[in-house]
Amino acid sequence: MNPPHLILIALYACALVVLTVTTHAVGLAVLLRVLLRSHSLTATGFRSVIGVVISLTLWLILIHAVEIAEWGIFYFSQNCLPDAETAFYFSGVTYTTVGYGDIVLPKPWRMLAPIEALTGILMCGLSTGLYFTIFLRFVGNRVKAFHLSEPHGQV
Repeated sequence: MNPPHLILIALYACALVVLTVTTHAVGLAVLLRVLLRSHSLTATGFRSVIGVVISLTLWLILIHAVEIAEWGIFYFSQNCLPDAETAFYFSGVTYTTVGYGDIVLPKPWRMLAPIEALTGILMCGLSTGLYFTIFLRFVGNRVKAFHLSEPHGQV
């Protein structure tokens, strides 16, 4: 089998980046819609906030797992790695920028790894930004509830 041409690999990389970003955008849009419709962002109680934070965490991990799987399926389908387990493992380690280095792509494909890592770190950054924003919202809700419960003129 002839190695793929550099232009073809660049096109695959672009397609994978677009697929990853689209998956992330759809996942975050669904998450935000659920949070807004359920009025979860107005929570102030400890239990309700913890419930939302746990749900948020699990949903974000699911989004990232799907994105890792997309890259893993590609690596496996292109015979870049010997089996599906290795392809998914490599994708997970690369996407999260852990980069153990115990498994590497064959030479014609190796430029995909840094592109996956860059894409993964950007998607993790988006998730972190959303996570932080929602957490700040809960802190703001709690502060507002505290101030509303205090008698006027006392802090």
